[in-house]
Amino acid sequence: MHSYETVSESLTELKLRGFTTDFNLAFDNIKCSDTGVCLLPSQFEIVEHYRFEGNTDPADEAVVYAIASKDDSMKGVLVSAYGAYSEQISDDMIKMLSVK
Repeated sequence: MHSYETVSESLTELKLRGFTTDFNLAFDNIKCSDTGVCLLPSQFEIVEHYRFEGNTDPADEAVVYAIASKDDSMKGVLVSAYGAYSEQISDDMIKMLSVK
C-alpha cells in the first residue's frame, strides 16, 4: 500500500490511478456526487484506505477510502471524518468502513 503525507496528496495520486468518482457518505450508502448513483455496502469494496491524524486540529482527522463497485462500473474516493466530527451512519456502513 502507498504512503501519503496529506489528504490532498492521496486524492491526487488515487485519481491518477483511476479512482475518479467522488463519493459522499449517506446514512446507509455512498452516493456519487456527479450522477447521484448510490451504492449499498454490499455493492462496493474498499480497495485501500489511508488514515490522517491532525497534528494540532482534531478537525483535520480523516480517512480516505479508495472504493470500487463490485460490478467494476465505478472507482472513486470517499473522504470521511472520524471522532467527534464523524457523520451518523448505519451499522452496516460502520462495519464496512471500519479501519482495521
